[in-house]
Amino acid sequence: MTHRRTEIGEALDALRIAVAPMLEGRGIRGADDDRLLDMAADAESLGRLIDALRLDIAGEIGHRSRPERGDEILARVRGCRSASELIERVTLVSSATARRRLKAASPLRLRISLTGESLPATLDHVRAAVLSGEIGTDAADAIADALIPLRDRGVDADEIDAAEQALVDAATGTSASPAVSADEVTIMAKVWALHLDPDGALPDRDRAERRRSLSIGRERDGIVPMRGDLLPEVAAQLQRMIDAYLNPRVTAGPTFVPDDAAFDGGDPLIDPRTQAQRRHDALSGVLHVAAGAKDAPLLGGAAPTLVVTASEEQLARPDGVAFIAGAHDTGAVPISVARHVGCAGAVQRLVIATDGRIVELGSPQRIFPAHTRRAIAVRDGECIIPGCHVPAAWCEVHHVRPAAQGGPTHTDNGVLLCWHHHRTIDTAGWEIRMVHGVPWIRAPRWIDPAQRWRTTAGSPHRRLSALSRAAPGA
Repeated sequence: MTHRRTEIGEALDALRIAVAPMLEGRGIRGADDDRLLDMAADAESLGRLIDALRLDIAGEIGHRSRPERGDEILARVRGCRSASELIERVTLVSSATARRRLKAASPLRLRISLTGESLPATLDHVRAAVLSGEIGTDAADAIADALIPLRDRGVDADEIDAAEQALVDAATGTSASPAVSADEVTIMAKVWALHLDPDGALPDRDRAERRRSLSIGRERDGIVPMRGDLLPEVAAQLQRMIDAYLNPRVTAGPTFVPDDAAFDGGDPLIDPRTQAQRRHDALSGVLHVAAGAKDAPLLGGAAPTLVVTASEEQLARPDGVAFIAGAHDTGAVPISVARHVGCAGAVQRLVIATDGRIVELGSPQRIFPAHTRRAIAVRDGECIIPGCHVPAAWCEVHHVRPAAQGGPTHTDNGVLLCWHHHRTIDTAGWEIRMVHGVPWIRAPRWIDPAQRWRTTAGSPHRRLSALSRAAPGA
């Protein structure tokens, strides 16, 4: 298809000339902070106008491709099965994008009555705001998704119109309040729908309960997929548990408690984990706490306990292999997993000799008992890695000197580590030692080239004691 020049094409040429210097980086990199943010806002306004053009054109293509046109259906005349396919071929966008534009354009298109009279769009206030570039397609879609279904359920048209105007005012801003984001418009639109039609706007609970699910797949390349659809209250509870584990202070990155010298070893550590990885680690903490809860359901007459098995030979090797009992397939995991789980009460380690004899079965001496754990929690307060503020209740107790090397299960040899730092303590470069029963820590060389040992921050009790000792006249 030959692309002929149109008014839009001519405007595009002018636009290319205007923005070319900025796209090459000269204008953007040389801008000060205020100008950079102004450019971001102006570019978004320009994008909204382009989106408005896209929607209006898509709406017209859809209108000319409606079934009642018979032999004059535009899509069929051009050899396409649908308006969506025609848009896709002409613009080279994805089929999903073409369908989304058609759907979004429908309530914004001016209507024609049976007598040929011009009628306003279904969402006329939204249409005006979109065509002027005041709101984007995200906000427009949110308003349409909330209000269009109300018309089919018989809600008063004047009430819907008032809700639409209020939402557009919120999205564009008024003299009394600034404009809100598209996410906020989405929430406000749902609230309006609940207000105007409480029964219809609420999701079908029976249908939702039938669709609830959770499945755990088979391990592939060291990862086990998990899929599911949670009921809102279950998802909210899980989110709260994860939020409790991922204390907002964690995002600040580790900081050191100064001793006799200021830290000058480079930039502070920024947690390298992605948000998705952090949520995974938080879920592990949730499961660890749940497995040890006194009200947890029993399995075989005992608390649900994960059993990790290893042979003496593999346990002695740095590249050894352990196995998770009851896992799909082989359940093979690195030997480091077996070494670490020996510290956790919800996990039991089983060591087998070469002749098949059981030589260790998670002996009580290897697991820190409750009273010892409570004492360590009072001393440490949280995960001892600087900047990681996972609270004591979510942490595991780690043997500083491994039990396999004769390290005792005692407060002088145990420290609190969160699930993530417990699993990576042997590889991340952090070092721990005990000095008169108090943990000291040394950062990896890339954080502190001087490799200095520092006492950990500890619980509020220890911090108060430190301040008291440092006070004048102490």
